[in-house]
Amino acid sequence: MSDLAQRIRAEIEASGPMRLDRFWNLVLFDPAAGYYTSRDPIGADGDFTTAPEISQMFGELLAAWAFAAWDGLGRPSPFTFAEAGPGRGTLMADMLRTLRQFDPAFLQAARVCLVEVSDRLAAVQTERLARFDLPIRRVRRIEDLDESPLVLVANELLDAVAIRQFVFRDGAWRERHVATSGEGLAFVDGPQASEVPAALARLPPPDEGAVFEASPERDALAAGLADRLYRFGGAALLIDYGHARSAYGDTLQALRRHRAASSLDAPGTADITSHVDWEQVARAMTAVAPLRFGLARQGDFLLSLGLPERAGRLGAHADAAAREAITAAVHRLAGKGPGEMGALFQVFAVASAPLALPPFARPAVD
Repeated sequence: MSDLAQRIRAEIEASGPMRLDRFWNLVLFDPAAGYYTSRDPIGADGDFTTAPEISQMFGELLAAWAFAAWDGLGRPSPFTFAEAGPGRGTLMADMLRTLRQFDPAFLQAARVCLVEVSDRLAAVQTERLARFDLPIRRVRRIEDLDESPLVLVANELLDAVAIRQFVFRDGAWRERHVATSGEGLAFVDGPQASEVPAALARLPPPDEGAVFEASPERDALAAGLADRLYRFGGAALLIDYGHARSAYGDTLQALRRHRAASSLDAPGTADITSHVDWEQVARAMTAVAPLRFGLARQGDFLLSLGLPERAGRLGAHADAAAREAITAAVHRLAGKGPGEMGALFQVFAVASAPLALPPFARPAVD
């Protein structure tokens, strides 16, 4: 049994069943043995692969979006160009490389910043981005960014923010906890909850066993971002898997070596995530400030930015094997079939001013 597992068991034995969000934060962010603080989880040798690792085209198109957003906001100077949850720095590297080929005014005005909680990943990012010879600042929270206009990109950030789960059992909502079970851990339902998420009042009556997920931490992150955009101006692009409307459902999942795993087995050795409730993200933001929102499927978003055209140019002088790889990447990023990201992932945009670019110009996700 790992040290982290022993410490989790000891806390449960001393204080009783542990709330899911407490367990989540220990598993992912424990300073000594948390999943993100103790390993490099991304890529073929890790546990999951993100869109930037699939193809450079993803970062190139997001760079085009960031440039258009900055231009649409009136080209503020100086401004903060940030990525939150930058992984191994692949997305930021592709964006910076692409932006250098656009109007040089963007990077001349930009203060590049990475929002990263993991010291281990921050070191990987620093090494990856050193070749750009730019002053790149690292902060741990969005609240620590400079008080200036902001253009922010975040890919697969919100799914890693801790959630709480409520289960409808015997006519009442009960919060799900983690308890010890033999030598392992198990989920248990707590007593009738004295308080439940306000969003439940807007949903139809639940069936027995229905699960509802709430994330006060995600709401706080969204509210903090909205406050910054409202006070200083700017735009943000948040990309993650999730659902457009609040709904019942258990979306807690774990991945180890690119395969589904138990979220309770060997804490700290598997990634745990949940689907993002985009309606709740928007609600948390609008409670703070009147902003503009857009939501689209990732596939629609990338196609509207010119993914096929970029793939064609990239493959124009490539050999047959490279063209085949480019085509496969297009399908992986924008396709809607099994194992493809186009429909599963949503692109949520928010801005302090009207912007005539996707996904603001796209129909809302159903």
